[in-house]
Amino acid sequence: MSEDEDRPKAGDGGAGDSATGDDGAADGGYVHRPSGEPPRQAATSDDFGWEGWVLVGMIVVGFLLIPVAILALPAAQGFVRSLGLTLRAAYLALPLVPAFLLGGLAVWSALRSRRPD
Repeated sequence: MSEDEDRPKAGDGGAGDSATGDDGAADGGYVHRPSGEPPRQAATSDDFGWEGWVLVGMIVVGFLLIPVAILALPAAQGFVRSLGLTLRAAYLALPLVPAFLLGGLAVWSALRSRRPD
């Protein structure tokens, strides 16, 4: 007997079938709400807002300004040395700037989205 014969096939109620519940009956994504109230849709808006522009600004910094700064590092060795960094340390530290800023923006955005309006 081969290994393929032992595996359940899609649609037969086996473990790999996502359209069926534990008992094999198709539930269609039904979620029981004991109170009987229909599910509420979160209020959404198509307004981009200032939060969206902050995200766009951070992406511009991360994908345009920092790569240009990395390319300009050899020409700015005097400035890099005045900061107390070697050229190698500057190459390592400069990409961390957008990484930390985008990480902080992600945490801020997640916390802001959970706050009730």
